[in-house]
Amino acid sequence: MITKVPSISTLGELKKSGWKSRTVKQEMRENLVNGLQTGSGIFNEIKGYDQTVLPQLQTAILSKHHFILLGLRGQAKTRIARLCVNLLDEWMPIVKGSEIMDDPYKPLSKFANDLVAEHGDKTPIEWIHRNERFTEKLATPDVSVADLIGDVDPIKAATQKLTYADERVIHFGLVPRSNRCLFVINELPDLQPRIQVALFNILQEGDIQIRGFKLRLPVDVQFIFTANPEDYTNRGSIVTPLKDRIGSQILTHYPKTIELGKAITAQEAKISLEQREMVAISDLLLTLIEQIAFEARESELIDKKSGVSARLTISALENLYSTAERRALVNGDDTTVARINDLYNIIQSITGKVELVYEGELEGVANVANTLIGKAIRNLFTKTFPDPVKAKKSKKGNPYQAILDWFAEGNMLDLKADYSNKQYQDALNAITGLKDLVKGIVKTADAKELLLLMEFVLFGLVEFSQISKHNTDNGLQLKDTLSGMFNVMRDGDVDEGGYYEER
Repeated sequence: MITKVPSISTLGELKKSGWKSRTVKQEMRENLVNGLQTGSGIFNEIKGYDQTVLPQLQTAILSKHHFILLGLRGQAKTRIARLCVNLLDEWMPIVKGSEIMDDPYKPLSKFANDLVAEHGDKTPIEWIHRNERFTEKLATPDVSVADLIGDVDPIKAATQKLTYADERVIHFGLVPRSNRCLFVINELPDLQPRIQVALFNILQEGDIQIRGFKLRLPVDVQFIFTANPEDYTNRGSIVTPLKDRIGSQILTHYPKTIELGKAITAQEAKISLEQREMVAISDLLLTLIEQIAFEARESELIDKKSGVSARLTISALENLYSTAERRALVNGDDTTVARINDLYNIIQSITGKVELVYEGELEGVANVANTLIGKAIRNLFTKTFPDPVKAKKSKKGNPYQAILDWFAEGNMLDLKADYSNKQYQDALNAITGLKDLVKGIVKTADAKELLLLMEFVLFGLVEFSQISKHNTDNGLQLKDTLSGMFNVMRDGDVDEGGYYEER
């Protein structure tokens, strides 16, 4: 919430108010000190960094350093940089009309100096909110020195009849226009080396140099850089003297636990109120979505240098809600419950967010996504239910035997994507022994959770090769593995998940 703009409107009134001028780094440091002492959280939306990234970030700010956030994509680097604006004072006075937000006590530009010299204590001032003291620039190869620092403006010289020796012909770039502000450069290695060199003086001495002007303009800027480690080899590099001038390098990381991942995904996913009221999503499915991301980060088919962004799980959760919502709308159901089968409709959230190595390219991105979903199911299955392979050899008897016998008798289960709630329930209840198995192991499950766990058991048996899974035009079909073998011997095809498929 933005408070009312201060009523002070002249330099004389500002002096009487007792306002003191501070550099951006002093301002951030003092406000952080106050925040740490009072326990007010500036970075509360950032989860999972309390013991790692945030202490390093706070140390850099207390040290009054320029800093770089170094990490793979989707690790909240830009979010952290944007939150740093909350460490600035809410309102800051500037000389009214100044291009570079001149400090009324210490004006830099010729415009501001002339105005103060002419009007003295009656010099008009205006107030800038901290949200306007943030400049962000995505580094691209076409960025020029003129863009960042400035250049001579021949049009200004002609229209105002000024010589090129006059300081007023200068067109200031983004950096001087960000005087007394935060300046964020994202993907720093993408800047051409000669452009990086132009930042040397600003970082070390705090001044800028424009063309042949004998001009010293000690701008006050807090620089925050972001970069991806892969960029050092794939797209460019940060020149060594520039790295040397950046005070602190802070390494970011992905969530270290499933629970942290779930908290981040829940916070960032854009789910409408209508979707939340219509669709119920079990904690099991939320965990499976995060497990898919964990599997992807460990997969040998995916480039680890590129990383797997948290945006994968965010998009996946949004798609999961939408998949279930669409089904409910098609069938005229007021509410529905997300299903295990729905996970295969979030593949579109995975395929565009992973970079494959050569072996992964040969496999195909859709097949890799299917494999990741299968591994996530397999990994979580044995945390609730007995291992099907070990159970098959158990002297106490196989708890899945009645289910396997049902399929062995030639029965098949169609799990169509558009099945209504009743069709879904009837299909699962038709399998002998399935409900009894789940009720015997998970005694606290309610009716909706029971159906989901019944489906989970079937997909778990698929991943442990006890039954087979086949793609159909509108969903999946589960059947006995032996019939699948006969099909593949007859047709010579294998489905995209590695299981036999009828064509």
